Amino acid sequence: MRAFISTALFFCLMALPATAQMQIGFGGVAHDSAQAIEITSDSLRVDRTTGNAVFAGNVIVIQGDLRLAAGEVSVIYGADGEQQQISQVIASGGVLLTRGEDAAEGEEAEYSVEDSRVYLTGNVLVTQGRTTVAGDRLSIDLSTGNGTMDGRVRTILQPADQ
Repeated sequence: MRAFISTALFFCLMALPATAQMQIGFGGVAHDSAQAIEITSDSLRVDRTTGNAVFAGNVIVIQGDLRLAAGEVSVIYGADGEQQQISQVIASGGVLLTRGEDAAEGEEAEYSVEDSRVYLTGNVLVTQGRTTVAGDRLSIDLSTGNGTMDGRVRTILQPADQ
């Protein structure tokens, strides 16, 4: 019976369209985007006209239990002359995002601090325990922990007894 259910589930998943969506969770409880952001890197460039900063080389960004690692990270400050408020963090060069035991990786990421949303693009892979989900784009709402994977979604469902 279990083999029949597994086979039926497999064929149902195969019938999904090429642009499937999959709802996933990320990190469990709500993330506090008002916490301080700590950044370490090999180098830093600052644009004096905008105040925006570019961190390069082995960049690690930490905010509470949220951790982002990438080759390069741009920090964009708020509009209207608000130079103290970080608006966006844009990462490239192989991005790894972790929160608790959940991990997501992709080629690029954008963290909208104001909205508490993270967008990963380019060969995205999410690992949660024994479950993995891959796709083209991932959107995570850090305030709820909910995420959506779009574009050619692939996953492997592991039976509980293996």
